[in-house]
Amino acid sequence: MIDDLILGFDRALRTLASVATSGRRNPAADVPESDLTPDEKQHAAGLMRVNHTGEVCAQALYQAQALTARDSAIRARLTGAAREEEEHLAWTQERLAELGARPSLINPLWYAGSFAIGLVAGMTGDRGNLGFVVETERQVEEHLSSHMDRLPAGDAKSRAIVAAMRDDEMRHGAAARDAGASDLPWLATALMRGAARLMTVTAYRL
Repeated sequence: MIDDLILGFDRALRTLASVATSGRRNPAADVPESDLTPDEKQHAAGLMRVNHTGEVCAQALYQAQALTARDSAIRARLTGAAREEEEHLAWTQERLAELGARPSLINPLWYAGSFAIGLVAGMTGDRGNLGFVVETERQVEEHLSSHMDRLPAGDAKSRAIVAAMRDDEMRHGAAARDAGASDLPWLATALMRGAARLMTVTAYRL
């Protein structure tokens, strides 16, 4: 448990210090940069900042859920998903730098809040823990699909990253469902949507 906490603290520091790394090649690496107008660039940066904050939250959620998982196989599944989410974090971090933008100033607050939510989810039991993953990934998939519609038409680099992220999120949700996830109460689902909406609005601007 002590080792897990030390590793978790290290992961939190790396997440918030924007030093995430990716074992996979950035899906936008070979996509040429687009000639965006200043307004398009600002809008794309706002959307990618939201996506970056979403990945900060994912690191906290998966870390807390893995800590509280009873079954070692489920813990390993959550840890593996967290590693892929860290790749998303690195991709969005790189795209923000290319757009000349910074991460959200309130990422530490979102990390702490998401970690607390992940602990609560984990304490409901493994099936509830997996159910939380399913619902989270469903909402993230919807969110990323909306960004595909909202990103500037010419921003092929951001679109390539968002599309790859969406594919991974769909796979994570399907894997959790196949592992025996239970359905969440409607109130929990509604609260999750409300929190996601608040994060989206604040991260876009701050």
